[in-house]
Amino acid sequence: MIQLTLKKDATENEIHTYIEELKLLCPTEHIIHNEKNEILLSNPSPLFQNFNQDIISHVNADEDFIFTSRKYHKENSIIQIQDNLCIGNNNIIMIAGPCAIEGRDMLQDSVSKLTDIGVHMIRGGAYKPRTSPYSFQGLQQEAFQAMDYVRDTFQIPFVSELLSVSELESFLPHVDIIQIGARNMQNFELLKAVGKTNKPILLKRGMGNTIDEWIHAAEYIMSHGNFNVIFCERGIRSFETSTRNTLDLTVIPIIHERTHLPIIIDPSHATGNYKYVESLSLAAIAAGADGLMIEVHPNPCCALSDGMQSLTFDNYEALYKKGAAVANAIGKRYL
Repeated sequence: MIQLTLKKDATENEIHTYIEELKLLCPTEHIIHNEKNEILLSNPSPLFQNFNQDIISHVNADEDFIFTSRKYHKENSIIQIQDNLCIGNNNIIMIAGPCAIEGRDMLQDSVSKLTDIGVHMIRGGAYKPRTSPYSFQGLQQEAFQAMDYVRDTFQIPFVSELLSVSELESFLPHVDIIQIGARNMQNFELLKAVGKTNKPILLKRGMGNTIDEWIHAAEYIMSHGNFNVIFCERGIRSFETSTRNTLDLTVIPIIHERTHLPIIIDPSHATGNYKYVESLSLAAIAAGADGLMIEVHPNPCCALSDGMQSLTFDNYEALYKKGAAVANAIGKRYL
């Protein structure tokens, strides 16, 4: 990371010329010129050291976080999903749907009921990374037709998880937000690849990763040109066995303090038990989360993936209404 502080007497024309010359010198890097009259480069070419720096007053190459840091980007980033839908602007975004897509009829039924309740986006896995090789791995490319159908029919954005760089090209046309799952949070080649797309990225925290490591993963994506990153906390692994994972709500104020990016909470994967999802959802809203992603299934006891943590439509509707009241109490609202 390189931070260049420009001299106070540098003219706009000099700055413009300098940036254009930098782009020629470092064509693969993302370059930012911020309101402090600083130029930020993610990982510049070694040739940079020989470049004329007459208008530079200071060079700092010690920064770990630049593109994610609130130090360089004071205002909250607002991530545009659709023309009338964005996240990070004091609204609460509700994402819901089945853990895995089990067919078009099941997905259509789910989306129909969830849109009646008022959700903003649908989640559903085409690919399912599972601990056991014998567990349901998702319909994979067969799921794309169902995803396309509900996106077109209901005009609602779709969130789904991408597992590998090799699947990226075929995956892109079918989703509105690319989810990078907990197991892939440090798959650096995948992070670089999605960093070269223009799709919003939902970046889940790894179950054994620190907040610094998580922010570094976002930095990987942003340093390759994609600034549309949304953090998602889904619980970390601890000594406690009463729940599937331990939901770390402290990350909400920490992420908001240290970065300008929005953060949503996934209480379903954090608890692994539908009975605790509502309480933690309400707590997450109260703590300042920008949204929730919750698993909902027409018949959880028969779900092919994670039925134990999935809510029924009735349970989700009750949670949705209570969440609206909590949001209102802290000066936020559903979109």
